[in-house]
Amino acid sequence: MAGIAGAQPFPFSFDPAATALIVIDMQRDFVEPGGFGASLGNDVTRLQAIVPTVAALIAGARRAGLAIIHTRECHRPDLSDLPQAKRDRGSPTLRIGDPGPMGRVLIAGEPGAEIVPDLAPLPGEVVLDKPGKGAFHATPLGQILADRGVRFLLFAGVTTEVCVQTTMREANDRGFDGLLVEDATESYFPAFKAATLDMIRAQGAIVGWTATTAEVLEALDV
Repeated sequence: MAGIAGAQPFPFSFDPAATALIVIDMQRDFVEPGGFGASLGNDVTRLQAIVPTVAALIAGARRAGLAIIHTRECHRPDLSDLPQAKRDRGSPTLRIGDPGPMGRVLIAGEPGAEIVPDLAPLPGEVVLDKPGKGAFHATPLGQILADRGVRFLLFAGVTTEVCVQTTMREANDRGFDGLLVEDATESYFPAFKAATLDMIRAQGAIVGWTATTAEVLEALDV
């Protein structure tokens, strides 16, 4: 077993051989100018800033032999898996499925739905397309983890309070021990990230633990 003594709210123990790193939605549509995130009026530079940290975390996880799973929030070209309530919500300049600077917004196979180049998956790493906020909803993630004997999950990606937190809560309900890597996740809203970290580790790690990339890599001895 490996351990992170400085994890919050108390030390986190995990078996690297039974651990997966899940990198949530580090896609061009969320991270780059001209994508869906920017169309909502958000400052995407906040998300761009964590790319080097996420890259270092992924590299360390690869060296340690962890299973690595990349998720992408996107929908079928015919929008058959897109609820009308999701498409119609708010007043963005671009809606899901609309043509944008990087192709149709959040549509599988379009350039904007792809993971940013600096975090590109390697052959053999799982790339999981998900139609919702949580990575377990309407995907084979549960079976993928079961097939690999995974019991512990490390989380990175965006946004902290939406897709990352939703997936952590789904994982918690399914019996996984999860840790969110604090400096490898980000929100368009600093207060939302801070509140999410507090919620995750409140009441004795009610959802999970948090720690830094450096602490995770030290525990993995990479």
